[in-house]
Amino acid sequence: MYSSHVLAAVGAERRRSLHRQTQADGLIRSAAMSAPVHDLDTVLIRPISPADAPGLREGFARLGLQSRRMRFLSSKTSLTDAEVAYFTDVDHDKHEALVAVDTVAKTGIGVARFIRDPLVPEVADVAVTVVDEWQGHGVGSELLRQLTDLAGCRGVRRFTALVSNDNMRMRRMLARMYTDVELVGRDAYTLSYEVPVQRPLEPCA
Repeated sequence: MYSSHVLAAVGAERRRSLHRQTQADGLIRSAAMSAPVHDLDTVLIRPISPADAPGLREGFARLGLQSRRMRFLSSKTSLTDAEVAYFTDVDHDKHEALVAVDTVAKTGIGVARFIRDPLVPEVADVAVTVVDEWQGHGVGSELLRQLTDLAGCRGVRRFTALVSNDNMRMRRMLARMYTDVELVGRDAYTLSYEVPVQRPLEPCA
């Protein structure tokens, strides 16, 4: 068994390695300097529902090929009826999802979700998707912030995230939002992260 000092040192080195890699990859640079300006004041974030099924399909159609690959870690041309039902008809406990809506255009622009590990319910896998034209404008960060608060209120204590190696936006967002994010595994195509989830300071609803 390793001592607590050794484990702490390993964890610290992983965090330092993540931040060094973030800087080396140029992730601190803004990726949206020439993107259209969007106003977050027009964005509503709420729990997803089965009524959002048509909007989810429309949002998927607005994802470019690269965005689809980064979200699903494979080439994906469409969503099946079963997938749409799974993504929208959630129980808001084991599977929670928040949708961001552009209230001016009345269209969905992003989704964040966590799905608990059935064997370890205080651990949940997390994913965030934002349509291409809204990427880089803070929608993903706000979705993830609200989802993290919900998870903390509901007893989730750790997020896991499997991220494509070249998904720079997600890697940058994790490094920016979570000071204790750890890179715990990698292979030729993906990176595995773990993030401690704290109960929010504000009272839970």
